[in-house]
Amino acid sequence: MTEASESVRAFANFRVLNGEADAAERDHLIRNLAQLFSYVSDRCDDEQVAQYDEVLCQLADIVEVEARAHVAQMLAPLERAPGSVVLKLANDEIEVAAPLLEFSQVLSDDDLIDIVEHRSEAHRLAIANRKGLAGRVGEAIATFGTEPSIIRLLGNVRAEITYGTVDQVAQRALDNESFAQLLRGRKDIDWAEVRAEVSTTGMAALEGLGIFARTENPGTASRVQAVVYNRMKNQAGFSSQEWKLAWNQVKALADRRRFDLKALHRFTRFGYGHHTAAGLTMLLEVRPEIVVKWLAMQDYVAFTVAARAIGLDANLFEAVVTVLPWRDMPSRDDIVNIRKRYEALSEDEASGIFDLWRSHSFRRRQEEAVA
Repeated sequence: MTEASESVRAFANFRVLNGEADAAERDHLIRNLAQLFSYVSDRCDDEQVAQYDEVLCQLADIVEVEARAHVAQMLAPLERAPGSVVLKLANDEIEVAAPLLEFSQVLSDDDLIDIVEHRSEAHRLAIANRKGLAGRVGEAIATFGTEPSIIRLLGNVRAEITYGTVDQVAQRALDNESFAQLLRGRKDIDWAEVRAEVSTTGMAALEGLGIFARTENPGTASRVQAVVYNRMKNQAGFSSQEWKLAWNQVKALADRRRFDLKALHRFTRFGYGHHTAAGLTMLLEVRPEIVVKWLAMQDYVAFTVAARAIGLDANLFEAVVTVLPWRDMPSRDDIVNIRKRYEALSEDEASGIFDLWRSHSFRRRQEEAVA
């Protein structure tokens, strides 16, 4: 990797970045640099990724659309790619952005929602075709999209269709039979629970479409709580695939210097358990496998000490504990008791315990390496 790093540094000082080369030379350079990164991406450390990111962003500003499109194609399938240039190209013209919008796992849901809101219908169309499209992104498409992207979304069996999306689409389906047919054809919508989830306006639209008969349901309020709890319970548990995705997306946020406590708040607010765990891992500066072990062992004490040591406020800590992908979902009593222990522990005490643990862990790794 030393050779690759030296190459990036050399590119950064190359006269092409000062605008002294012709268009062909600039295009040739950015294509070669993207190709080089694709070969070594799985072996790059954070500093090396940052070097590639900086140079690729500079080059992207001075090359033609064909070269930018080539780079986007190279970066789209990579699990770890420079966050700033990926976001830059994803907001580019659609012939550049399309492969990233459809395939890149580096783009977070917040990135995609921002693009849905502010870019073209062609951008929304590409996003609507993503495998495993998150429900929040689908809701944004249902809100800001026009007929092509909404039809693509409803026809994408790999997209999560939330009750918020049903609500939005149902209201628009009164004037669009294609929406109505696709909505009726979704096999993944639990229509028995829809009444407890959608707005009064959405429910009226579903009745107008003939999906529901007009009927009163006095038990709706209590059922909403049961539905939400059951959905959270069904989502509990650690997934290695979701962890890998979350870790790479949090890394990409860090590449762009956009990962902070506000990002952690967003993860908890939207129930992104694996992203919350990945973000906490970065804040704690511990190895990812340590945090994964804590989750598997349901180790509330370790999380309590570690979070107190970095000074999370009690409300954020409770939100973190609530959404983390534990082996088993904590009960409400568990969460109350964990918070009480958190508030009883001083930051100085927690820092002392955590520092002692970190130094012991470091010595043990050194001994294992020598052995």
